[in-house]
Formats: sequence, structure tokens, C-alpha cells
Amino acid sequence: QVQLVESGGGLVQAGGSLRLSCAASQRNYAMGWFRQAPGKERTFVAAINWNGDSTAYAESVKGRFTISRDNAKNTVYLQMNSLNPEDTAIYYCAARDAYYSLNSYQYNYWGQGTQVTVSS
Repeated sequence: QVQLVESGGGLVQAGGSLRLSCAASQRNYAMGWFRQAPGKERTFVAAINWNGDSTAYAESVKGRFTISRDNAKNTVYLQMNSLNPEDTAIYYCAARDAYYSLNSYQYNYWGQGTQVTVSS
């Protein structure tokens, strides 16, 4: 069993930045970030392999968001720049064995989520 704890969400103005963190209780898992806006399905944001050698991004966040990890701290980060109101959602981190997936159904473990609100 892997426990995941997200932090770093909050309220920010359009054009601003936030950095989300996801602390894991175990290491060597691929990690993904997903988000869910009110009334919408959960969607893929970004993912990274267990060793950080490969990443993936949703088209809507490419060039604005960066996923990274510090395996010494068992923590994955999502740096979010140039935020806009469409980025408002609950952001969840998720873990699965070794290699990432863009599909939320392939993740075994989930955090509780952290709210990101971008005001216009």
C-alpha cells in the first residue's frame, strides 16, 4: 500500500504560478498528476517514470507545467506557470508500478487531492 499526500494548492491570479507536491510513502513508482474540474471528468495532466527519465504532458499544459521528482525525498512536483482560470480544478497525484500511463484507470494509488483555483 502506498500513501500519497498532496500539498501546494491554493488561490492564484491568472498568469501566476503554483507548485504542487506529492509525498509518497514508498519509492520507485511512476507518478501521474490528474485534475478534475466541477462537473467534469478527471483528466490527465502530467506523468513521470519512476526514475525520472521520461515524462508526458497533456497538450493543454505543455510549455506551462513541469513535472519532476526527487527520489531521495520520495516526492513528485508539478510546477505550474502561466495559470489561467481553465486550470481551476482539484489536482490529484497517483502512483503505479515503474512506468507511467496517461490513463487514470491504470493507477493503483491516489492522494486526497488539492484544490487549485485561478481567478481572472
